[in-house]
Amino acid sequence: MKMKTVFGILKELKTDETRVALTPDCVAMLTKDEYEVLIEHNAGLLSGFTDEQYVQSGAKIIDTNKEVWEKANVIIKVKEPQKCEYQYFQEDQVIFSYMHLAVEKELTEELLNKKVCAIAAEAVTDKNGEFPLLRPMSEVAGRLSIQLGANYLESVNGGSGVLLGGVPGVQPGKVVIIGGGTVGANAAKVALGMGADVSVLDINSKRLADLDLLFQGALKTHYCNPYTIKEECKKADILVGAVLLPGRKAPKLVSADVVSEMKKGSFIIDVAIDQGGNIETMDRITTLKNPVFEKYGVLHCAVPNLPSLTPRTSSFAYSYAILPYIQKIGEFGAFMALKESESLRAGVNTFRGEVTSESLAETFEMPHTEISLLIGFKVI
Repeated sequence: MKMKTVFGILKELKTDETRVALTPDCVAMLTKDEYEVLIEHNAGLLSGFTDEQYVQSGAKIIDTNKEVWEKANVIIKVKEPQKCEYQYFQEDQVIFSYMHLAVEKELTEELLNKKVCAIAAEAVTDKNGEFPLLRPMSEVAGRLSIQLGANYLESVNGGSGVLLGGVPGVQPGKVVIIGGGTVGANAAKVALGMGADVSVLDINSKRLADLDLLFQGALKTHYCNPYTIKEECKKADILVGAVLLPGRKAPKLVSADVVSEMKKGSFIIDVAIDQGGNIETMDRITTLKNPVFEKYGVLHCAVPNLPSLTPRTSSFAYSYAILPYIQKIGEFGAFMALKESESLRAGVNTFRGEVTSESLAETFEMPHTEISLLIGFKVI
């Protein structure tokens, strides 16, 4: 007999995290199908959603974080569980959230010890091999990176005093984006829209060609290597680090020596910081309330949850993306949903005490077990 699926939505505890995993309209779609949804009191408040809206959507409001953990067998979050929550993990409980476990060894060990099924949203893939749950937050983060950078170029914020779009007769600011994926493309879109001079660096020549076509030649494209990184960074008013490797630490691409040669008052934002970052001088995590620090006269931004600056937009985007996968878990139960969905299987990092992500196992030098061996069938 299939175990009844009870979904739990928690108030996020990570510093400055303001998003919520499911919006009331998506909760209503679950409860319409008679799934039970538990919402921690005020879980959606910072995103603009009240408990009353969730009640009207058919959810039950639960007073405490602890009680949601105890009653729900599928926990849906935005960010990874915090240390104070580890004590609530239960065997065969599903935790579905952005995990970024390559920089979270203690959390990985707790998930293994408690035999939790950890589904990393950033690792879920679609039939084209793309990352449908990572994409919406990457779109938001890419666009915000330029918005934030333009603000910090203002002299009152410690910047160089450059207007990103310039004015007639005065050259615009220079934006350099390392990585031409979703983050990079969305950063380029906003930067070009503001009138900046934009360069994108990537090692994938086809991706550079696609970007050139997409933006009709309005941006400059460069093959990414140490020489082009150094030369372009010297020109940058805003530098965006946007290279992520799913399941692995982000590569360090910009050295301290390169940063030391950048223009004083320029601005670096490392969107890959939640997986270790691309910039060597990003040696600390910053927060939304205190997003920057200065090094070599350059402003550094290392906020790991940038989309929390716009939690309402971000929560809707994440909720709409994750809902089909949640519905599949509700329809089949977690175990059978993994058998039915190759996309969900790709996202499983730990299952019944085993590391099922090959890249994560390599990162921590742990044994790796194929998920197909644990759920009882051979993946063709």
